[in-house]
Amino acid sequence: MHPNPIYHVGSREDWLAFAGETGFGVLAVSDPEGAPHLAHVPFVVSGDRVEMHLMRSNPVARAARGGAMARLAVQGPHGYISPDWYGIEDQVPTWNYVSVHLTGRLEPLPQEALRGMLERLSDEFETRLAPKPVWKLDKVPEEIVARLMRIIQPFVLHIEDVDGTWKLAQHKPEAARLAAADGLDQAGIGAETALLAALMRAAEPV
Repeated sequence: MHPNPIYHVGSREDWLAFAGETGFGVLAVSDPEGAPHLAHVPFVVSGDRVEMHLMRSNPVARAARGGAMARLAVQGPHGYISPDWYGIEDQVPTWNYVSVHLTGRLEPLPQEALRGMLERLSDEFETRLAPKPVWKLDKVPEEIVARLMRIIQPFVLHIEDVDGTWKLAQHKPEAARLAAADGLDQAGIGAETALLAALMRAAEPV
């Protein structure tokens, strides 16, 4: 998170909605010796809970088997901003981005909770592919499902704190911010920076 509060725009509900819509992030925990471990995970947000699963052999899963404080970092669009784009003097390069951090206690769940979690996870992302029919886990032979479920474990992150950063040049003069957004578009770096440029144009000045 950027330390400047001007970038912490939006509400807890906005940040949770962003995390839920993204559905993928980096989960960080430390083991009892203080060593950090990271895992890239898909997830579903349900109220103040985040449901996910991890390979049993994942160091994050091992570190959290007895419960552990964890942070889930959810990254949105981001990109390099050239000072040339602002059209004003004495500027420096920077990186604009959107991100949300969800912090809380990561709890292992009983193995019998796993199938329902897997079904909710796939349903969440399958429904976004409409009009494609929703894929269902029952299409997979039970012996294959059983083998898969032996090697993964369900977890839930109980959200205690939510924070979001929308670093979009809100503190620059409006003409400079819009010019930088145009620079991103003209650079043609890709769809992600095009989305970042759109967010910069929509940002409320501070």
